[in-house]
Amino acid sequence: MKRRDFIGLVGVGSAVPLAIVACTPAKENAAVSPPNSDGFQTVGTLSDLETNGKILIENEPTKVLVVRDPANPSSLIAVNPTCTHTGCTINWQKDQSTFICPCHASQFAADGKVLQGPANKPLAAYQVKVEGNSVLVKAG
Repeated sequence: MKRRDFIGLVGVGSAVPLAIVACTPAKENAAVSPPNSDGFQTVGTLSDLETNGKILIENEPTKVLVVRDPANPSSLIAVNPTCTHTGCTINWQKDQSTFICPCHASQFAADGKVLQGPANKPLAAYQVKVEGNSVLVKAG
């Protein structure tokens, strides 16, 4: 094998893992616990929430986005971050106290209700609680 052929082969081979990683959706918090007997599961910590302004879990069977309630900052809100219009992942806009879809600009109130379409169904809201430093969510 010629040196040029070998370098070309190694170069392509080393790019494959990078391409796989680049195409894998990001997940902000790596560890989600299995549900407790009461149906709640740990999705992150208060430290995660304070550092990032949110806790976003995208790669679990149940997707969840947790933010502080703008009407009561000592409370938390948990919603399914999947836009009900086309399935894009919505973003939390803290300064507007609104969830906004980056795909078609649907807007949702902090409680998940539609403020502006094209979405016409609210985001699914979940029960959320804090135990110690852990944030737990009960979906469904």
